[in-house]
Amino acid sequence: MNKPIIGLTMGDAAGIGPEIIVMALLEKRVRDICKPLVIGDTGIIRQALQIINGRATVRKITEIGEARFKKDVMEIIDLDNLDSGLIERGKVNPLAGKAAFEYLQYAVSMALKKDIGAVVTAPLNKEALNKSGYNYPGHTEILAELCGVEQVSMMLVVGNLRVAHVSWHLSLKEACNFLSKEKILTTLKLGLQAVGRMGVEKPRVAVAGLNPHAGESGLLGEEEIIHIIPAVKEARGQGIDVVGPIPPDTLFYRAKKGEFDLIIAMYHDQGHIPLKMLGFFEGVNITLGLPIIRTSVAHGTAFDKVGKGTASPESLIKAVELAVQLTNKIEERRFS
Repeated sequence: MNKPIIGLTMGDAAGIGPEIIVMALLEKRVRDICKPLVIGDTGIIRQALQIINGRATVRKITEIGEARFKKDVMEIIDLDNLDSGLIERGKVNPLAGKAAFEYLQYAVSMALKKDIGAVVTAPLNKEALNKSGYNYPGHTEILAELCGVEQVSMMLVVGNLRVAHVSWHLSLKEACNFLSKEKILTTLKLGLQAVGRMGVEKPRVAVAGLNPHAGESGLLGEEEIIHIIPAVKEARGQGIDVVGPIPPDTLFYRAKKGEFDLIIAMYHDQGHIPLKMLGFFEGVNITLGLPIIRTSVAHGTAFDKVGKGTASPESLIKAVELAVQLTNKIEERRFS
């Protein structure tokens, strides 16, 4: 099987993205499984290479047809949309926010045209993004709009732990009001599609409760009775191996021991906190429900670490590895 082309978006130029990208591209394990192509700024990438004392040729190209994918050469599709001299590392800059959006936009267009196998994103800064005029709370919402889909979900993966979220970038109050049987079922089915592509043939699913002790039969909240239990019953009726609602304070412990293949979390922090505690540097974010494959690091721009050359590229490497796995799975199905 041919190695897939993976498009890596540089993210916010003032953040940690450029450094972890060049670190990842210097890794043999990345080069061995894919043809990496960066969508970003050539000058910023060269600076990042100097920061980490890395050795490679940085080659500026304008379109994918110019890429040669040679050893020790980092090829950058440079949109010429950023003056690197105006970017101060570790500082919010609307120019960097605007450029980050445009890198993502370009990468998605390539993925939709099947020019690349998947998109892997370095972190963007939400404040810079919004100050540049793009009013989105994060990557997930941008991707849904660019791909023209409404039903999406966010999944975090750390090893064999996989958590799909019913809601993500909402306040806690909004997340509670957002909940419904239909949204839980949609998230569950999107999650099942993803774990199937990861090679899990008969996934065991657990649905988290929203309230302490999963509501304690309505004593601590009725969301379980109104929304979660009906969703679980309907899913079971469709032949899905699912249990819940399970109190979150025990659910993740049980999942870590291997009892479940997929967890459905009700809101952002319910799923993010345990997974980031278990594997902050290995976590991968996947956007479910898109017509393209998109994976990402599970951390932010880390302004406090920029320019030091000490950031870990492990989350980005894991994101590339998972993107390649998902891309290859699709290719296998095409020819099977």
